[in-house]
Amino acid sequence: MHLVKRVSKELGLTYKELGEKIGYSESILRQSVSKNKISSQLKRALELYVETVKLKEEKKETERIKDLIKTFFK
Repeated sequence: MHLVKRVSKELGLTYKELGEKIGYSESILRQSVSKNKISSQLKRALELYVETVKLKEEKKETERIKDLIKTFFK
């Protein structure tokens, strides 16, 4: 599956929403998928965005665990 399509599906975002998040237009993302080509810059932007989303999720989970520990030791 094309990287743009996979990331869009994985994160539940439209191409327009994904493009807004990474600084690309919806038309560039659609062209990339239709031509089955991806620039190195677009690939890196997608990789970094996915990594950022995952790190934010991990941070939230860590904060929840910290709150539980604080509650437990009060």
